[in-house]
Order: sequence, then structure tokens, then C-alpha cells
Amino acid sequence: MGDRWSVYWKSYRYYKKNLAGWADLVIDEVNTVPFFAKYYAREKNILFVHQLCREIWFHQMFFPLNLIGYLAEPFYLWMLRDRETVTVSESSKKDLMRFGFQEEKIRIISEGIEIQPVSDLEQIEKFPEPTILSLGAVRPMKRTDHIVRAFELAKQKIPELQLIIAGSMGGEYGQKVLQMAEASPYKDSIRCLGRVAPEKKFELMRKSQLLCAAAVKEGWGLIVTEANSQGTPAVAYDVDGLRDSVKNNVTGLICEKNSPEGMSRKIQEALQNREKYATMRYSAWRWSHEITFEKSYGDFKKILNIL
Repeated sequence: MGDRWSVYWKSYRYYKKNLAGWADLVIDEVNTVPFFAKYYAREKNILFVHQLCREIWFHQMFFPLNLIGYLAEPFYLWMLRDRETVTVSESSKKDLMRFGFQEEKIRIISEGIEIQPVSDLEQIEKFPEPTILSLGAVRPMKRTDHIVRAFELAKQKIPELQLIIAGSMGGEYGQKVLQMAEASPYKDSIRCLGRVAPEKKFELMRKSQLLCAAAVKEGWGLIVTEANSQGTPAVAYDVDGLRDSVKNNVTGLICEKNSPEGMSRKIQEALQNREKYATMRYSAWRWSHEITFEKSYGDFKKILNIL
């Protein structure tokens, strides 16, 4: 309903005309900007927040809208701070509390993944050469350029290392990453596949040795959990959402410094210690079995019963 900007006004009008008083509960899903259901919904209403935007404004939006958004976000969060709120990670909960939300009114539910975990790790055939995977839309907030640079640094220590970048690469930033890969002294070891079908995505997850994630911020690193389910641990930056979806030194590795140099060190640590890699891989796969929509539904149902 509507586009990126008009959806808020059109949703308000549609609700007032067709839905007012109809539902038992209105869920105001906050994806960057809330719908402000608090101010017009007759029914009980709650917030559902995956993540706050904060520094993402400066990676995904142009000036002056990035500055306006960054300054406006604390204000509209303050307006909604009394709402019962559902989120998906401890990091997002702490973020909300920094803006005045009450801890006792914030509840966390599990995320879920649609893909089934592989049934047997021993049956997975990995690429013959150690391969790191960058998966997902190539956007500024994902910092794919950091992964390319981390790969280049790690390859100096692991000569057979390969990098696969899979995800839509449109826009100025996508072209920047393509040019970076083409100009790399290791360009013959980098494959840029663009957007891939789901079947190919899961195949890459299974066959790669590591997933690398360098996003500025997430609600939860779903791509991490999906890769875990296919028998692949992750190396990730220490940021909201990623630190929640990776148990450091258990299901993967969290970078001590959010830099290509920091990521390169963790890539080497994961791939050069076979025993540790095997243990993390198994633990990541086992943990992925617990992150299901059935659990998410159960968590959410319990919350509804106490509201």
C-alpha cells in the first residue's frame, strides 16, 4: 500500500475508513519510521521493532535527509516510549532502553528461518579451496567493501583462499564493489555472482567454509543463522544484531575490531585451526535448530496472553 514514503499516510487513511474498531490488537511495525498507531488506533496497540536505524541513516540516505532522520529518530522514539514493545534481540532491547523505553515493557521473541537445517553435516561437500561468502544485497550499510579488503589481507596468509559475493549489486555502491573486485590483485579468486535464486543461495551456504558479515547494524543476523543451518559458521563484526546471532568462539567468531584487518585475523583464526572450526561448525548447526518460526510463534503467543 503506497510507496516508501506514502505508505504511512495511505495506511492511516485505509485504517480509518475500513478497519477502525475491527481488530483486537494493532501491531505498529517499525521499519525505520513508525506508523504512530498510538495516536489513532482505537484498539490496544503495541510496537514491533526489529532494529533502530541510528547510524544506518548515514550509510543509506543522502544529505540532508540522513541528518534529518538521525536527529528525528530520538524524538519520535520518545513519543512512543510508553508502548508495550516486541523486539528480536538483546541488542535491540538495549537500544530501545537508551531512548527511554521501559525494560519491563520490552519483550524479546525468537527470530525464525524458513530453510530447514541440513540433516547430516558429514554429507555436506565443501568447496575444495577455502571459500568465504558474502551474501545479501550489496548496500553501503552491509559494508561489502570491508569484506573484499579483509579477503585480500587474509589471502596473503592463506594463498588458496577464495571469495564469493552473491547479492544484487545495483546502484553506485554495488558498482564500487564490482570495480574494487576487478582491480584487486586477487581478482581471479573473487567471484561476483549478483543476485542468485534461493536454491543457489543455500548451495553456496552449504559449500562455503565461512560466511562473513560486516553490516553497520542489524536486528538479528538472519543470514548468519541460515548459513549456520547449512553447516557454515560466520565471522562477523561486533555490532547490534550480529553479536546476538553469533556466539563468539562457540558458533562463530566476532571481530575484536570492526575493520578489514580485524576481520582478516578472524578469518585466519577460523580456517587455520581445524579442530576449532569443526567445533564451531557443529555448534552453529545445532543452535540453528532452535531458531524457528514455531518458537517465534510460541514466544509471541505468550506475550499476547499477558498483555
